Order: sequence, then structure tokens, then C-alpha cells
Amino acid sequence: MNQPYRSFREFYPHYLQEHSQPTTRRLHVVGLLCALAVVVAAIWTGRWLWLLGALVAGYGLAWIGHFVFERNRPATFRHPLYSFLGDLTMFKDVVTGRLKW
Repeated sequence: MNQPYRSFREFYPHYLQEHSQPTTRRLHVVGLLCALAVVVAAIWTGRWLWLLGALVAGYGLAWIGHFVFERNRPATFRHPLYSFLGDLTMFKDVVTGRLKW
């Protein structure tokens, strides 16, 4: 689905459809937590090149979920900003119990 979205509110239901498998959601949550840990470590140590590791950790795990479990193409390729906001919103929804972990 490559339709334009006028708002994140329009995009998020599509984003959730692309993340229907619990394993995919788990990989996204763990990937986001790993990415945040690497960012904190990079700031703490001053090793700024580690920030690239944050991208690998976050996107690597998420993309495994898409390619292996969902068998779809990550929304990051078509809608990078909305996809990032979707990751954060889905993380919040999982942590608050709104979405099944």
C-alpha cells in the first residue's frame, strides 16, 4: 500500500496492520530498547560512532520481524518519519498494555 497519508492518525492503523504478528512487535520493542541503550552508551562514553550501532540494533531487529515473520516490506522505506513515530507509538501501546506483547 503506497497511498499518501495526510496525518499520522491516518497512517497508524496501516502501521499496525503491517505489525500484526506478536513476534514482530516484540522485535520492534526490543530493537528500540537496544537502540536507546546504545545511544545512552555513546553519550556516556563520548564514542559517537556507536550511534550507527543504534541504527543497526533498532532497524536490524525490526526488519527481521518484517522479512521473516510478517513477510512484508518495512514502512520505513516508504514513510520514514511516520514509521519512526509508529515505532514510538507502538512501543507506548505495548508498554501500557493497549497492544498485546
